[in-house]
Amino acid sequence: MTRVAHDRFPDDSIFWVDLQWFAPEDEGRTEDPTEQKIRKAREEGKVAKSAEFTSALVLLFPIIALGILGSYILGTLIDMMRFFFSLSNEIDLTRDARIVPAFFSYFIRITVPIFSVAFVSALLGNIFQVGFLFSAKPITPDLTKIAPRFGRFFKRAFVSGEAAFNLGKSIFKILVIGLIAFLNIRANLEKIAILSSATFWVSFQTVAGVAFAILVEAAVALLILAIPDYMFQRYQHRQSLKMTKQEVKEERRMSEGDPLVRSRLRERMRELLTRNMIRNVPRADVVVTNPTHYAIALEWNRDMMEAPAVLAKGMDNIAMKIREVAEEHDIPCMENKPLARALYAEVEIGDVIPEKYYEVMALILAEVYKMKGRTLEAV
Repeated sequence: MTRVAHDRFPDDSIFWVDLQWFAPEDEGRTEDPTEQKIRKAREEGKVAKSAEFTSALVLLFPIIALGILGSYILGTLIDMMRFFFSLSNEIDLTRDARIVPAFFSYFIRITVPIFSVAFVSALLGNIFQVGFLFSAKPITPDLTKIAPRFGRFFKRAFVSGEAAFNLGKSIFKILVIGLIAFLNIRANLEKIAILSSATFWVSFQTVAGVAFAILVEAAVALLILAIPDYMFQRYQHRQSLKMTKQEVKEERRMSEGDPLVRSRLRERMRELLTRNMIRNVPRADVVVTNPTHYAIALEWNRDMMEAPAVLAKGMDNIAMKIREVAEEHDIPCMENKPLARALYAEVEIGDVIPEKYYEVMALILAEVYKMKGRTLEAV
């Protein structure tokens, strides 16, 4: 840990400062995040999300609901005032007992519809941005975050691209809302000017109409402005997940396993495949060789097979092993360099040979069967 301390202050003094607080933590993070890193961040609740978008929806839909339910809410308010005014003139011992239930009844009828719309709007705003996701990680207490990180805080709050974007966004929103309010008031200036001589109900309708129009238009404008903010948050989120080259290597090593272990597993797998393959060589009718580099063991059963099949194949050491097993079991080894190379490259173990090699294979098998004193039907 790096510390700045004066001779007057020992290392265990309360005045030491950890210079790592001011270190550029993102330095060297040049690699795009892997799918595993993105998935892990999502599980921890770290997703790209614009609070502006959700706020705009929470403002817009309750305002629309307020406009639709305005008559109902106003009527409920009038009924509530009549009820409480009537109670004020009563001399009844049960009057006080009716006040609290009546208050909550009217309160629920007035507020619950708007609150419900606001809640659904907030829920839809989050689902639209991040999908269905629940994680308690963001609200889990983390003692490691208690220590202040002044360098990172000042950099992010004052000299980062995010700070500049947020400042510009706030100023632009103020200008847009101010412009909307100015245009609406100017358009209704004549109506507003005569309100001093109008009735209360006309004044109320006029002011409420202008205010409602300003709120709806401002909410729509904020919703439109939230789109570039969402794109910027996605960019910032992607940048925050960037990794160093070493982190990418470590993640690949953890996901794929140690390269040394993987190489040993591959070697062991090759040994098992070779061992199983060599066991099939005694069933072969002939081994086609290069003669030293390649060896292909083939089986041909006229009653059960449509064409000769490859039982084993190999090159160099494996080819030598195939020839040794063939000699132990008196299986003929026929030299044919072009055919050996072609079968090794084109035919997998267990597959029959392609039709283009039927003719040359028939000649080889005919010679083999002639050596054994047998006859060969046409392949």
